[in-house]
Amino acid sequence: MASPKFETDFDPAHGKAVTVAPDIQRITAPNAGPLTFHGTNSYIVGKDSVAVIDPGPETESHHQALKTALEGRQVSHILVSHTHKDHSPLARQLAAETGATIVAEGKHRPARPLYTGEINPFQESSDTEFQPDIEAEDGQVINGDGWSLKVIKTPGHTANHAVFALENEDIVFSADHVMVWATSIVAPPDGSMSDYMASLDKMLERDDRLYLPGHGGPVNDPAKFVRALRTHRKMREAAVLDRLQKGDNNIADMVKVIYRDTDPRLHKAAALSLLAHLEDLVGRGAVETEGTPSIDGRYHLKRS
Repeated sequence: MASPKFETDFDPAHGKAVTVAPDIQRITAPNAGPLTFHGTNSYIVGKDSVAVIDPGPETESHHQALKTALEGRQVSHILVSHTHKDHSPLARQLAAETGATIVAEGKHRPARPLYTGEINPFQESSDTEFQPDIEAEDGQVINGDGWSLKVIKTPGHTANHAVFALENEDIVFSADHVMVWATSIVAPPDGSMSDYMASLDKMLERDDRLYLPGHGGPVNDPAKFVRALRTHRKMREAAVLDRLQKGDNNIADMVKVIYRDTDPRLHKAAALSLLAHLEDLVGRGAVETEGTPSIDGRYHLKRS
């Protein structure tokens, strides 16, 4: 199984409601960047009484685009996949305007406690003020007028990440867990590689026909793509072990080799991804480090 074939041909149509499936519209926020691609996808599900999935950032033009698309319709629920500021903040304002119920896995939290002296590199990107009306359980179904959305907990990218499956349609709103344009960022302490891999396995137990992600275009063959993503992560893990075998004992040196063909703007995120792999490998006993795993730590293969 090869690595996934990423697709970057995507027209965001900023400010416009684009029909992507029956009774599903996508509006892409104008917050393009190295980590957000062309911007965050917000989705409207239903006809007259609808759910909004991931309202997005507090950008006024995106707010107005959502209001235009929602004109004449009732918003009964707002579902939020996770609490990064490109996905959740507008939920508060939209709920205040519509009376909708906000549903999410829970409040923002790291995947593990911060170590002494550790600084969360994604602290400024985290919506720590977010509070859902309903903290949904795994498998809980949110029922609306002509639609039902099942909450599937998929920690990894964040501890509180969830995706939403549209019942009887085999469609999943996959947020940042699975995207066709790039791999998801898994960066400690917000993220956990062991959690992420388990969440990929969890999604492989399903038989969905379409993923609609939080950034970029649709994933049209989810099972094949998720299997390829899993292989890609395993290959990255093998690359880390190979660099350790060849004498690299720190993340900075590994990034130079493993990500030599990657946009340098993404090297900081790449370093955090390698830290996630190393945390997982240390936890499994394959790699050792002095003290707790850190971005500046020294690593070596476990000695026999």
